[in-house]
Amino acid sequence: MCDTLCGPGADGMVFAKNSDRPIGEVQLATPYGRRSTQGCTLRTQYLSIGDTGAHAAFLSSPTWLWGAEHGVNEYGVAIGNERVSTAHNATQAKPALIGMDLVRLGLERSKTADEALHVITELLAIHGQGGIADQAHQEAYDNSFLIADPAHAFILDTAGRDFAASRIDTGAAISNRHSIRTEWFFGSDTLETGEDFDRFRDQQEHTAYADVRLGASRRFLDSHQSGGLTPAATAAHLRDHGHGPWGAPGTPGPNDPPPTELGSDFSGVSVCMHVRGLSVTAASMIAVLPRHLPDGAPVVTYVAAGSPCVSIYVPAFPSTVAGPPPFVPFEISGEAMWRAADALRQQVEDAPQCIDDIRAVLSPVEDELWQEADDVMEEPHRWAEVGRSWGLRALGALESCLA
Repeated sequence: MCDTLCGPGADGMVFAKNSDRPIGEVQLATPYGRRSTQGCTLRTQYLSIGDTGAHAAFLSSPTWLWGAEHGVNEYGVAIGNERVSTAHNATQAKPALIGMDLVRLGLERSKTADEALHVITELLAIHGQGGIADQAHQEAYDNSFLIADPAHAFILDTAGRDFAASRIDTGAAISNRHSIRTEWFFGSDTLETGEDFDRFRDQQEHTAYADVRLGASRRFLDSHQSGGLTPAATAAHLRDHGHGPWGAPGTPGPNDPPPTELGSDFSGVSVCMHVRGLSVTAASMIAVLPRHLPDGAPVVTYVAAGSPCVSIYVPAFPSTVAGPPPFVPFEISGEAMWRAADALRQQVEDAPQCIDDIRAVLSPVEDELWQEADDVMEEPHRWAEVGRSWGLRALGALESCLA
């Protein structure tokens, strides 16, 4: 289970995702440089396919997977995927491409959101979907995708090799269900003009567990006028435990403890996920995709290891095609930060009210990092100098809460 959204902000498109994964599965954010291997063979999770080389990308990936849950590339393209239940039996399908493969391949091979859409759908047509994507439960599944660049965004729903895509003019959110009905503009050859893509949904699957989170994301986007979405407000939404946004960096306010049980109405299935024994938010990322990226404007990302409610969104400046040398704090790609955040997640689930003490330590550090990042945003020659302590300070704060 995951939640992905995007919407226009003052400086370009704001893209974000909470990646929900099995409990205990490590997920890290790692920068990758360009790969000049066109014409070679590329090994994905289960398939060997032709390689076309790769653009530089900043990817958030479970450590056992080749692909990525979400990420952004040097051209300001961002992609995130969602597990969906469809009439296509992914469990019985031969090993092929999984959703995380398609996220990474879309980022490695595209310079715009439109190009990423066509990269992914062409790969689907050739290879299809199949293979275990949830190792803990030995499950395979189909995917939906949110694809964005500084100016445009698309939702792509799939079922095996079948797909439908809709163009997004303002903000959009996706969760663990198909979003597209008849409003698609681009679809697989099996679709008739105006056909309802809902026929590919697993009609036996109850979607309320996704609807409650999708509704929260849509309300959040609706509360921000076009062009008004900010990374801080987005961070507050990604911490939503079912009662609305909280915990925006730089904004004092009450802390909302995680839900303690799953209700019959699927209350307790929240954007910041804490479903005991099943699924938790393992990683979170916010990316600002600037309109003036071709002129050297930086992509800025904010990365939280583990559950964002008990983590720190650490700023990072990944590689861009026309920009200065990137700066990504080393610690956000290491396991120590993830394990500290995950231990705090377990702690707050056992004693929800301890979130006040945890945030009393983490929030001031997060506020400082965001302010420092704002201060040097337009001075890339200072990124490494000012930011060299960001990862260590975040890790130190997390570990101090465990002492």
